Amino acid sequence: MRKYLLIFTVFCLTLGITSCNDYLDIVPDRTQEVSLMFQRKDAAYTALATCYSYLPQNDALYASFVLLTDEVTTPFAKEPNSIKIMKGEQSTDEPLMGFWSGYGAAGRGQGSLWEGIRSCNLLIDNIDLVVDMNQEEKNAWAAEAKLLKAYYHFLMLKNYGPIPIVDVNAPIDASDEALRLYRKPVDEIVEYIISTIDEAKIHLPSRVMATNDLGRLDKVIASGIKSRVSLYAASPLFNGNNEFYSNFNDHEGNPFFNLVEDITKWERAATISLQAIEQAIEQGIAIYNYSESPRVYDTNNFQNSFYRTLYDVKFSIVEKWNSELIWGDSHPVNSWWQLQSGALMKDPTASAVEAAWQWISPTLRMAEMYYTRNGLPIDEDLSFNYSGRYDLLTIPPDRKIYAKPGLKTAYLHLDREPRFYSSIGFDTGEYRGWGELWTLRMRKGQTHGRIAQTSDYLLTGYALKKLVHPDSEGEGYDKLVRYAWPNIRLAELYLNYAEAMNEAYGPSQEVFDAINIVRERAGIPTVEESWGNTFIAKTPNKHTTKEGLREIIHHERMIELSFEGHRYDDLRRWKRAEEYLNQPVNGWSVDESSEFGYYQIKELGTRSFSTPRDYLHPIKTSELTTNPNLIQNPEW
Repeated sequence: MRKYLLIFTVFCLTLGITSCNDYLDIVPDRTQEVSLMFQRKDAAYTALATCYSYLPQNDALYASFVLLTDEVTTPFAKEPNSIKIMKGEQSTDEPLMGFWSGYGAAGRGQGSLWEGIRSCNLLIDNIDLVVDMNQEEKNAWAAEAKLLKAYYHFLMLKNYGPIPIVDVNAPIDASDEALRLYRKPVDEIVEYIISTIDEAKIHLPSRVMATNDLGRLDKVIASGIKSRVSLYAASPLFNGNNEFYSNFNDHEGNPFFNLVEDITKWERAATISLQAIEQAIEQGIAIYNYSESPRVYDTNNFQNSFYRTLYDVKFSIVEKWNSELIWGDSHPVNSWWQLQSGALMKDPTASAVEAAWQWISPTLRMAEMYYTRNGLPIDEDLSFNYSGRYDLLTIPPDRKIYAKPGLKTAYLHLDREPRFYSSIGFDTGEYRGWGELWTLRMRKGQTHGRIAQTSDYLLTGYALKKLVHPDSEGEGYDKLVRYAWPNIRLAELYLNYAEAMNEAYGPSQEVFDAINIVRERAGIPTVEESWGNTFIAKTPNKHTTKEGLREIIHHERMIELSFEGHRYDDLRRWKRAEEYLNQPVNGWSVDESSEFGYYQIKELGTRSFSTPRDYLHPIKTSELTTNPNLIQNPEW
């Protein structure tokens, strides 16, 4: 059985300490500790694990950026820092969810990425001291640290814009002034990241799962990271952003951001993304399709293509190390504070519900985001009753694949695409959980959702199904089916390529084909079929213009990658955050027991996004005091 890289636990337990930050503070300044760390392979492995330990833990409820948008909300008493940021509660004295200085959070928290970069440099500089490793192993471990260093610089770049470049650690006797680094221009940082990825790829292993620990970096992962970096670098936030940052200059008056759009950045992103796709396919990566036997509760329905598609979509996320997963997080949260528990509904018949919290609830906006069964937005499909989408109707027998016939629901919940039904649970719809199939009854006093006046309830009346394995049971954490969080999967690379190609060259068959690979697995018609149908498309042939296809690609991405932590960064890099993150969060009236009362839209809170301030995170005030060469981000 292949071993997982149990990064943070191995590191802390090996050293017998509770504060990894304390250790990192002293090691680089004590040569004796450094020599011991790289004396033997086992000790050096701990140093490598330290480098990995700074990877953000996306499946941790209070540390995850997944909740940092308008996709979901939680009960007011359970609000994590991500939602507090969305409500405008970010500050410079103690920044929430800051990579620059690190932050605490239930579950694990996040160390400063500068410490992570420092740890990577430490390994790169000293790995050759290890006496019981051959040179090939040393080169491979150094390459992993080098790729992690590049990735940490990228994470800092996308949140803070211009940052210092820390390619080597300062010597012990460095002067205070030598330690006071300056922020570099965005283009220089991007080039450094990409060149460092290329250097790392030389010695990284190919994707040979029999010899490469699950979750450790390889050439295919490096190519996937490079695709993402190049896409962000070409995007409007970083490419020609004269609107926001024309006066954001360094100490010498030079702009941190290039102020004129460079189309060649999109061309490079397209080339890099295509190479990443081709390399992934060569190494056996493929769009996932479910090939096992159906769950017992779907045995009679599994011949229906709709149900098969539900499985294809669902298990592309929750099946462990599946064919589509390019980079999975191999150290998921083991017990408390994980997203799956936050999303898992309670079984009212269970003797215990320790690991099922039913806190995380998709917003009404996300319920409306998914396409119709025709592969069109609900306001672009002439066959969909958009104006009456909140109206109640009795579910007819021919809609039984969507909801329980004879019961009532909003028209919004019918005639939608399979990804909607795979990702979001709604009143009278089906929910696969606890190894069973439920018909959800979500009104107050019914079986599910708002059972009683409790702090554990689905605030919007929607359940988040996408992140919950259907065989997970919430009686205890040992009954949860854990899976590697999808840091990068193949569907993202196809959408990266489609976006870059359209921005560089406009609509083409290559762009359509890339999108259609994702849409085919989702069980909806091709872009050409949906948007070329003049009988149902409100804006026929929208896909034939660059601007129209851009909107289609953005929408496709927001659906396919929903709840995976992409939306916050995508909205920012597209410069569309104020369009989405300045509106109320809505849901159904879950405290009502009658059908009419429940199906009334209720405002549940606000989102606040200040432009341009919130496009970049603030640097902590104390960091500016320690290093006066730093310049705070605009309007903070």
